[in-house]
Amino acid sequence: MAATTETATATRPDTAWRDEIRRLAAERDAVLLAHNYQLPEIQEVADHTGDSLALSRIAAESEASVIVFCGVHFMAETAKILSPDKTVLIPDARAGCSLADSIDGAQLRDWKAEHPDAVVVSYVNTTAEVKAETDICCTSSNAVDVVRSIPAEREVLFCPDQFLGAHVKRETGRENLHVWAGECHVHAGINGPELAERAASVPDADLFIHPECGCATSALYLAGAGTVPAEKVKILSTGDMVTAARETEASSVLVATEIGMLHQLRKAAPEIDFQAVNERASCRYMKMITADALLRCLRDGTDEVRVDAATAQRARDAVRRMIAIGQPGGGE
Repeated sequence: MAATTETATATRPDTAWRDEIRRLAAERDAVLLAHNYQLPEIQEVADHTGDSLALSRIAAESEASVIVFCGVHFMAETAKILSPDKTVLIPDARAGCSLADSIDGAQLRDWKAEHPDAVVVSYVNTTAEVKAETDICCTSSNAVDVVRSIPAEREVLFCPDQFLGAHVKRETGRENLHVWAGECHVHAGINGPELAERAASVPDADLFIHPECGCATSALYLAGAGTVPAEKVKILSTGDMVTAARETEASSVLVATEIGMLHQLRKAAPEIDFQAVNERASCRYMKMITADALLRCLRDGTDEVRVDAATAQRARDAVRRMIAIGQPGGGE
């Protein structure tokens, strides 16, 4: 196998590479986790593939002493929060997240100071620092239920995703819900006109729409206007998309989320024609976890993710409050 570089993948993800990855994982006593948006070869070599929260919970239950999280940095942090006594590695620590970076701890503390009696609900797609300032975390699957669990008279600060927040406000009808103006740059780029054009070109297709998408409101408008049958519009987390793929009776599905998701959907229901609403919706941070990066991680034990104990405890409390409300479903 060729030498590793920092800027490009030289290693071919062939049988020899897969055998070496599995050998090193066994040697290091590591469980390999891959997010649904990862490169197909990373998903295929992993022990478990799924959404970030589901993978973090699998990691916590695993007997492995090392967690290798193939995803972005906040996901590896969440795994560390839920598994404080295990070593957590991410194959490339530079793999960040535009959504998680849209709010930091200081900004959230300032926002809380403006609304001292409000309950803070933060999406799991946030840093450990933000989770530590949060009352209750949520996923895209249970965000509506989490907000509904809060007394109606209490103000709610919802962060960081404005599109998920808009979805929650629409579903709950709650006027005292304040939404942070953050976004995932990939999901925000999947727009309404693009969705309408694609839906018109494949009129019998189901629409699987991630609630972080800029086109989520447009999808509901298309359903309300009768342009697309309402039963064909499904607002879903990544984890719920896999479930819906196995259950749909449609022969074609248009998918509005990061294109890495198509790999798992096609595995779940190979008889269905899954098409991206936007074929350019690729997260450059997710794709930083290359064959070379994973090989380097397992050989050298890089890059380790650490969260200080006090921050981790406060963040863990926010995640546990969410789980106590009910099954969190898909992580994002």
